[in-house]
Parts: sequence; C-alpha cells; structure tokens
Amino acid sequence: MLKAIIDLGTNTFNLIIAKVESDGFELIYSEKDGVALGMGGINERFISKDALRRAQNAIVKFKRIIDLHQVEIVKAFGTSAIRDARNAHELINFIQNNAGIAVEVIDGKREAELIFSGVSMTHELSSSGMIMDIGGGSTEFVAYKNFNIVDLVSLNIGVSRIYQQMELNDPLSQDQVLWIENFLERESQGFFKGRKETELIGASGTFETFYELIEKKNFPDCQSAIELNIPKVKASLKEIMFSSMKDRDRNSWIIPIRKKMAPIAAVKTNWVLSKLPIEKLYVSPFSLKEGALFEL
Repeated sequence: MLKAIIDLGTNTFNLIIAKVESDGFELIYSEKDGVALGMGGINERFISKDALRRAQNAIVKFKRIIDLHQVEIVKAFGTSAIRDARNAHELINFIQNNAGIAVEVIDGKREAELIFSGVSMTHELSSSGMIMDIGGGSTEFVAYKNFNIVDLVSLNIGVSRIYQQMELNDPLSQDQVLWIENFLERESQGFFKGRKETELIGASGTFETFYELIEKKNFPDCQSAIELNIPKVKASLKEIMFSSMKDRDRNSWIIPIRKKMAPIAAVKTNWVLSKLPIEKLYVSPFSLKEGALFEL
C-alpha cells in the first residue's frame, strides 16, 4: 500500500511516499521545502502572510507529486508553529479544502512518540540513551532504556524561536552564545539535571548536516543510524557556532534552508552534549514522518 506523510514543520515541510508492508517499507519518494512557516510570527503565535503563501505553494507542489504517484493514504501532521498559531486554521483549511489532505495537529508528547517510533527502526535502543530532534519551533528529547521510553519532553527551544528572540551578530558573539545557553537552561526546566544517558541519537534533519560537514560527503541513503566521531562533532560545532553568514554561504555542505540558523543549532547541540555523559553519538535517517507511516 502506498502511503504519504507530510510533516508540516516550523522551518521545513517534509514529504515522503512509501510502499508500506506489515514488516517494513520501501521509500519511493522524498521531498523537503524550506517554508520557514515560523518566520515573522512564531513568538507572537501567528503565521505571517508571507509564510502562509510559502506553505500553500509547498502543499500545491506536494499534492501534485502525491497524485502523480497515485498514493492511497495521505496524512499531514502539524507541529510546533501550527499548534501554537492563533490563525493556524487558515493553513489547515487550505490543506483540507484545496488538497483534500487531513491534518492532525499533534502536541509535543505525540510528536516525541512518533520521533521515537521512527528512530527505533534504525537503531537498537537497548542501552540508556537520548533521542534529540532539532526543530524550528520545538526540540523533542526522548530518553530510552531497554527499547522503551522512560522519559520525554517537547521544549519550545526551536532554532526559529531563538533566532527571532533577539538581534544576533554575524558571527555570534561570546555573550550571545552565553545568552542562548542560559535560555536553553531556563526553558529546559531541569529536564537534564542528573541524567545519565550515555548515547545520543540525533533524528535526521540538522544532524545529517553535521554528518556531511564532518565527512565531506552526502548523507547516505540508508535505514540504519550512523555513528559520529564525538571529538570531530564538537570541533565542527564550535566552527559553525562562530561562523559568519558569508562562511556558511560558501559551505556547500550546509543546505540553504539551514544556513541562516545553523549557529543556533550548533550552540544547542553543544549545550546538550555538555549536559549528558555521552559516550556514543549517532545520527538516524528517520524521524517523525517515518514513525507515522505505521500509524495510519
């Protein structure tokens, strides 16, 4: 059976089409569009007119692709920007009325559970570890042990929210890095206090960019999590944190939709690594959208 999942993210809309069987799936098509849905309004809880137009254009394109593949089941999931925006109904109604696609607006807990479902297909979660999914509006953390979720949280510390909190220098100053770290500390509300997880798994997205920056090659087409060298990751994070926009524009391993906010993602990841006694670091090619394939 052909299924399509659309992840209506705060920065990026993601589409996957897959042939789903009882024992797994075959990816047929994937597409991402840098919609920047949260830009210009996420901290005021609304979707701007420009962002709404970009979102509508992406949906029209996705609908064309879905129809071309004659997909049988389609579902869209609205995450942080959509669940917070007072005018989210404008986009939801457009998707439902013009594309005939049902939209489920999910809370942070449900988002984290779907992320766990996706990542668990790519890595044996037998140790004590933490999954991290960096989003534009929120960031999800799922602590696991012996294949089960033991704790989870969805925090409103997405890169777009932080980017729009203050006027950032180019490159970031030491004071601004400290401000971001203090913001993360405050907004995490003690979640990381006393944690002992020794594995960290980054769920696709930004972590795939980290892989490409370190390895200087495209992230492979695979269905298994890939281990990253922790010292190399930390060195790369430091470099990104204090890079200029000009530096990032010249860097072909940072895709366009990540160039603007990459330093914030780097600060956040570096901060998380400082909070946990991580011995193994992985990047998973799967996240929410793959986890949702078996929810339909």
